[in-house]
Amino acid sequence: MAGNVIEINNLTKRYGKHRGVEGVSFTVKEGDIFGFLGPNGAGKSTTIRSMLGFLGYEGEIKILGSDARSGHEKLMKNIGYMPSEAMFYPSMKVSEVIKLAADVRGTDCADEAGKLCERLKVDTSRSINELSLGNRKKVSIVCAMQHKPALFVFDEPTSGLDPLMQNTFFELIEEYVKQGTTCLLSTHVLSEVKNYCKNVAIMKEGKLISCGSVDELTHTNSKRVIVTADGKKSDYLYKGDMNSLIADLSGKNITQLDITDPSIEEIFMGYYEA
Repeated sequence: MAGNVIEINNLTKRYGKHRGVEGVSFTVKEGDIFGFLGPNGAGKSTTIRSMLGFLGYEGEIKILGSDARSGHEKLMKNIGYMPSEAMFYPSMKVSEVIKLAADVRGTDCADEAGKLCERLKVDTSRSINELSLGNRKKVSIVCAMQHKPALFVFDEPTSGLDPLMQNTFFELIEEYVKQGTTCLLSTHVLSEVKNYCKNVAIMKEGKLISCGSVDELTHTNSKRVIVTADGKKSDYLYKGDMNSLIADLSGKNITQLDITDPSIEEIFMGYYEA
């Protein structure tokens, strides 16, 4: 049975009077692509920065079996982190940035970096200040993946990437996961969670509001009802008993009726709005 790669217990981080995160607890098992979901400002980045030792915090965090505070330096060699903002020295060439990221970890990653640059169509001869947001993102992906770490931590990784590169990015993640890597994917893009993640934690206003498998969290008795009755069309999400719905509709002059399962977007938005 796979062990836990990430263990977070009662993580709390405050910024003076401003909200950070409060009482966050969840685990990520080895080999998982774990979705960390929530709207902007929900506390996802604060949680990630605490995990990586960039912020002080209350509570306990273990990564790859080591304490995130005392084992920070060792852990960073085994983590591929991609921040939401791809920031590099603007005058450096792409090749220099990628090599610097490898040198910091004391690893020769030239072969793997070359493969990644080919897959992602990264021009290593260009300077950082010549690159678009999407191309800077691709450089950031190479820097995070080239040392084949035990854990990927990606914070809003696909913003700025075109759809083709988004697909390539997730293909790469799945290939590394098959080789034993684990991935924490922080995102507000619901389709990414639906298409690629097995488990998910949902954040709202600094608190963890739900955690479980994607299948569990998207199982619902709610129905999308579209009905035309007495010349008026209604479209709504019905959460009650189906017999009550039938009773509500009886006696009306119904000319069209569709009852379907709600979309995953509607289900997850229900967590945000609760």
